[in-house]
Amino acid sequence: MSVSVRRAMILAAGLGTRMQPLTGTTPKPLLSVAGRSLLDHALDRLHEIGVESVVVNAHWLGNQVADRLRARAAQAGSRPETILQSEPDLLDTGGAVLEALNSGALSRESPFLVLNGDSFWLDGPRPALQRLADGFDESSTDALLLVARTASAIGEVGAGDFAIDEDGRLRRRQENEIVPYMFAGVQLLSPALFQGIRHGSFSMNALWDEAIAGGRIRAMVHDGPWFHLSRPADIAETERALRDPLFGPPNT
Repeated sequence: MSVSVRRAMILAAGLGTRMQPLTGTTPKPLLSVAGRSLLDHALDRLHEIGVESVVVNAHWLGNQVADRLRARAAQAGSRPETILQSEPDLLDTGGAVLEALNSGALSRESPFLVLNGDSFWLDGPRPALQRLADGFDESSTDALLLVARTASAIGEVGAGDFAIDEDGRLRRRQENEIVPYMFAGVQLLSPALFQGIRHGSFSMNALWDEAIAGGRIRAMVHDGPWFHLSRPADIAETERALRDPLFGPPNT
């Protein structure tokens, strides 16, 4: 049980409507936290665990995302390699990953990481992405989701997303229920999850539901601080938290 992950995707094409007015002129993944864009934080984390190639999709203010990737690539020794996937029409989360698989930018032979472009966390004793790779069992799992405890998350988290049993299997929150975990914006996926799907715009939620029904999805609980960045106030709260000696500087 463990896989070597060499390819990944960062979903950076969202409109960021809840982050207005900040996203009126800046795409959400380029918003700054701790003096660095969220996109750069994510790419740094992927490089740390040996990921070599990362697809970054772009739609809203996509020229800025492209410019940032070019600027990063021009820096001496910059890693990982990045591939821009421009989306004139939004493909949603699942459709975007499928497009990268169809183009060959993601492999149909081995698992790959998918990160939301607004994901931000501090690692615990071991890097969260490496924990996912080390805990992925291809024989029993098509999707391994990183989840955060709602009770300790920084930012507005609502009623949570999932309950988890002792084997790491997920159950979605029912109506009027409060559950202890929410999706942390990071997942390790087998290409088998997309088997039989050729094209289209669709959410990853549809594939998660199929995997839940088939018992092929698991969760790993993050063991460090996690920050939910949905509104401008969440960024301000995150910056305040990072100045707390309890957290120390971001480990990116």
